[in-house]
Amino acid sequence: MDPNRKRAIRLTVALTAALLLASSLIYVSFSLGRDELTASQLLHKAKPGGQYILAGTVENGSVKHLGAILEFSVLSPNRRVAVPVRYTGVVPDPFAQGRPVMVDVTDQGGTFVGQQNSLTTKCPSKYQAASGAIKDTAGIPAGPAVTS
Repeated sequence: MDPNRKRAIRLTVALTAALLLASSLIYVSFSLGRDELTASQLLHKAKPGGQYILAGTVENGSVKHLGAILEFSVLSPNRRVAVPVRYTGVVPDPFAQGRPVMVDVTDQGGTFVGQQNSLTTKCPSKYQAASGAIKDTAGIPAGPAVTS
């Protein structure tokens, strides 16, 4: 068999295999992902036994500790709808009222139960400028040059 033909066949087989692997990776990446829902979206879409990712802000005055159970409500972005959640598991240190959170919940007939150890929250200090930090001056024209 001609060496050029062998090379062409090997190249075709390799490119076909690479294309199949890339396609399967893309399919798996997008098909297994779940969207996070706001409180209002969750109330409209939830079905008993369904598992969802709830994202929002902890409602002020809603946090209650009942032994090992933490009860709190998650507000939708418009702050008109809140979903009560019963959660057990590790509570992150930055968890507090008014903070953004994400938690995996299961609808148990209208009661949303947080899956153990799925609660995450953002600490606002990590996303705010520190006092005394250098001011962002991007886009501001520089003043006259200082010469010595």
